Parts: sequence; structure tokens; C-alpha cells
Amino acid sequence: MCGQNDHAGDGQDIVIWAVVGKYWPRPWDTQGVLGKGLTRQHGLSLGGMAWHARQNQWRSTLGCGINKSSVLAAASGSVQDEPITLSTGVMVPLPAHGAVRNISEEEKEFWKQPDNQGYLPCLDFSFKYRKASAKISKERRKFLVVVASGGLNQQRNQIVDAVVIARILGAALVVPVLQVNHIWGDDSEFSDIFDVEHFKKTLIADVRIVTSLPSTHFVSKQTINRELPFHVSPLWLRARFLKQLNEEGLLILKGLDSKLSKNLPPDLQKLKCKVAFHALRFATPIRELGYQIARRMWIEGPYVAIHLRLEKDVWIRTGCLTGLGKQFDSIISREKESHPEYLTGKLNMTHAQRRLAGLCPLNASEMARFLKGLGAPNNARIYVAGGEPFGGAQAMQPLQKEFPNLVTKHTLARNGELSPYLEKSSILAAIDYIVSLSSDVFINSHGGNMGRALEGHRAYVGHRKYIKPNKRMMLPFFEDSSIPEEEFKRIIMKLHRKSQGQPEPRTKKIDRDVIAYPVPECMCKQ
Repeated sequence: MCGQNDHAGDGQDIVIWAVVGKYWPRPWDTQGVLGKGLTRQHGLSLGGMAWHARQNQWRSTLGCGINKSSVLAAASGSVQDEPITLSTGVMVPLPAHGAVRNISEEEKEFWKQPDNQGYLPCLDFSFKYRKASAKISKERRKFLVVVASGGLNQQRNQIVDAVVIARILGAALVVPVLQVNHIWGDDSEFSDIFDVEHFKKTLIADVRIVTSLPSTHFVSKQTINRELPFHVSPLWLRARFLKQLNEEGLLILKGLDSKLSKNLPPDLQKLKCKVAFHALRFATPIRELGYQIARRMWIEGPYVAIHLRLEKDVWIRTGCLTGLGKQFDSIISREKESHPEYLTGKLNMTHAQRRLAGLCPLNASEMARFLKGLGAPNNARIYVAGGEPFGGAQAMQPLQKEFPNLVTKHTLARNGELSPYLEKSSILAAIDYIVSLSSDVFINSHGGNMGRALEGHRAYVGHRKYIKPNKRMMLPFFEDSSIPEEEFKRIIMKLHRKSQGQPEPRTKKIDRDVIAYPVPECMCKQ
């Protein structure tokens, strides 16, 4: 039956609702949602469009091939209707698999999705915000240029903040410049990773975005601001930069990582979600390849994605040892001594103290035991995201032994698919992101920008299962060999009962980023 549903709207299984003037939620389930959001009406008025796809539509269409399916076209954002709507732009996962038959109750519990408690995306901006958009979205004299540094998800965070800062200052934003990553040697530009036109059109009612700086504006050393304090407020930004912007018409900011306050007014929090979950869509070649690889995992049934963080630089920065023996640990120790500036956190702690404090990544052996403690079956299919682990295949042996169905993007990709990107760490990370987003269960070994980004993104698209290891509480039990296996499982499950990806308000703790915790500013209970 391939080809019958190649165009959204041709069949009865995909229904589109559009309500002009306000976001209007519709009933949906986490297995069929394609996303919800806002669209533009006459420059100021905001509207909403929600896509709902039935589970059988997902299954039948995906079985016909990933490139031409209407459902995946929506998922990958290839719908070209104007104006670009946030519903078609949001990057969504392949549907969760739901109940799996002929497995134990313990395994069912492992694959079971958390209760989303009725939360749906709701980016309903205030009248004051929409009124101010009339002027800000047409700004042609003041320009903000931002240079984003770091890896993919670190750059992504800075791009989100750049849009918000441009909005605060009432300036047009030049498409951000991506600084060459000196660690990985990646010289990718914004357009290599993200869909530039979609980025501009999605935010057309919020901030004017231009591809390049007009020739009337000249760059001088005085216009470049490299040092900003951490957690600056909108008030601080206006007091510091508005005069310069009004006089010179240009402001260049570098080093934005973690510089903007996490505690912003509601409209700016919503704008952050709009940028992160809707505007920052990966470029078409990346989306297509990412979803192809994700489908190769998805088509065989439920799967786990884990971000292990076993790269050499992670061990150096955390001050931890690999557990691979003296040969590898001595290499890490020498690197730490040669570059003490790389070490993050408390300097006076030993490796053992750091580990028990939960400051070290789980190594492959610990991850294997953690998965078993959670009830993961030995035949679980596991996608490993991230770079090459320090120690290579030896570092992965303990996990491979317990869970033989272990794969990476390199083992899933077909001949030549990854060849253009082997020296592009950010694009490889983007593929990991897409495959991890579609997993039924995601486990993040050790914080980081990718983990936080996926935590919020999985919440935003229906609260997909996301497990954060409570290392500080569970590692003492790893050390006690006298604990029976069943008792160990009971302890691990109890420790993580409330860490399954269920809705958790950002406001529960101070200084949380709305990108990781979109409730309550960006999601409402329906």
C-alpha cells in the first residue's frame, strides 16, 4: 500500500487542526504526537497548528520507506508550505513502541513510558510581548553578532541565548558564527548544521534575523565584548549594551556559554523553547540521515540509547580514573598534571572521593550493572552515542559482554553514508541526537549539554523515558558484593522511581534551564 499516504492530508489518518489567534491544544497520545506550536498571522497575531498521527499511520508509512513518508516528512520538517509553522518545524522522535508482548513484568516496567500528566506544549506569548514584536521584528539599524564556541550542544545553547539577547536589546541578529572547535578540528558553519531559512522564518515574529552584516556597519575592536559575567539579567544587558548599540549600531558578543540568567520572565522562557525545539532544526541532509539510522533501530522494536561520556577529555576534565588498569590510568594522570586548568570542580578531591560523590562518568562495567539493576533484558538493543571511548574496544567489553546487541552510528550506517562527516564532530553529534531522541529509553551517564538538551526535548514531545543515574546514592551499593542480585535490583529501581522522565517543574530548584525543564513555562496541563 505504499504511496497512498505520501502527502499529508490525502488520507484520514492524519488530521490537521488550525486555530488562529491562540494556541489551542487537542487530545493526543505520546505515541502519535508530531508536535504543537505557534504560527504567524499578520505579523503580530499568533496561531497554532497541531498534527496528530495515529499509530497505525506511523507503522504503515514507515514500512514503505523513510524518505517519502508523509509522517516522516513532518518529523524531519520537510513540509514546505508557507508560512513555516512551528508544528511542521519541530523535530520529533519516531513513536514509542508501547506495550511489548511476551516479556516479563520486570521488562515491561523497564520499557514503560512515564505518565506525562497531561502536559502539552503551550507557547502562548503575552499581549505585551506580541505588541513589542511589531517594532523589534523589523529592526534595521541595530545588529547583534554572536560567536558561538564549543561542541554542538554547547553552541546550540549559545544560539538560543543569542536570540533571547537580541530580543532583550531590540536588535536584529546576524546568523551566529560558529567558532572552529580546536579540540575536534570541526570548522562547520551554521548552515552546515542547521536549516538557516527555517531558523529565520520560524522566528520572524520575534527577532529579525539576517544572513550577514550590512556593509554600512563596520567591525572594530571596541564593538567586540568577550567577557560577560555569569547569569546576567535582561536589566544588566540593557544597562551595559543599549547605549553602545544605539550609538554604533553594532554589538559583537563572544563567550556566551552560561552567561544569560536561567531565571527570565515567562515570555523570554517561551522564546527559549521556541528557538530550541522549533527554530533550531538540523539541516536537511543531517535530518534525513539521522532519521534513516534511527529507523534502522526503531524498525526492530524498542531500544535504549545511552550517552556514556568515556572520551579521553572527559576523564581528564572530571579528574576521574577509567577503571581500565594502570596503563590507561597513568596516561590520564599525566595529562591532568600537565594541564591542571582542564580540571573542573573541586581540586582537592581524590578520584575515589569524586566517584562516590557522583562526579565521575559511569564506565562500561558500571553501566552494565546499572542497566541490569533497572531490569533491562540481556537482549535489549542499545545505541551508544558519543565519541570514541578512551581505551577503544577494551573500554566497552564489560557492557558488550552483558548486552551483546550494542550498536553505534558507525555500525548502523551503510557504506559511505558517514564518509562526508567523519571529520565533522558536530554533525556526528547531531546524528547521535536524532537517534537518541527517538529511543524508547534514554540514559545519560554524566550530565553534559547533550544530556540536558535531550532531557528537555524528550519532555517537550511527550515526556519520553529519560533516566538519570543517581550515582551518589547508588555507587556505595555497587561496592558491596554481599548484596544479592534481586535485592540490588530492588534498591536501584527504588532509587530511580522518580527519575523516569516524568514532568518535573523547572521551578522546583533554582537556576534550572527551561531547555532541560520546559514545565511550567513552555508546557501546560490540559
